[in-house]
Amino acid sequence: MQAKTLVMAFLGLVLSSAAAFAQTPTLLKQHKDWAAYSHASGSGKVCYALTKPTQMLPGDRNHGDVFFFVSSRPSEGVSAEPSLLVGYPLKDGSTVTVDVDGKIFNLFTKNDGAWVENAATEAQLVAAMKAGRQMSINGESSRGTKTSYKFSLSGVTAAIDTAGSACR
Repeated sequence: MQAKTLVMAFLGLVLSSAAAFAQTPTLLKQHKDWAAYSHASGSGKVCYALTKPTQMLPGDRNHGDVFFFVSSRPSEGVSAEPSLLVGYPLKDGSTVTVDVDGKIFNLFTKNDGAWVENAATEAQLVAAMKAGRQMSINGESSRGTKTSYKFSLSGVTAAIDTAGSACR
């Protein structure tokens, strides 16, 4: 993964969640298809594991930068929060579905991001990702285009663990 692209993705995530951006993220370690990063913000340290899709459909559309994150923000009491960031606005009120080896999870959308609808299922999604082989995500753009992404889960456990350890 290119560091510049990852830094831009993180910047987009921070801006979309209205957090203060005070410093460039630091790569902690690359774990196969996933990477672990940390960042010091005005509200405290943020650590996250991140990956890019291996497939984006439809292939004839500009998806922009697309990333899946698992973030920890100890100062906010957040640990291992999964989220999706895409390079376009998602349809208001729509649901993004995440399929990890046949286990389905629903995410709510806001602008260009999606988060687990029920916070109690965040740990279940992360556990499925750690045990899984492949993750597929389906959503809809604000223009009504159905989009789908496939993500490798190779390295996810190590990246999440590295990010989590960095924020303890």
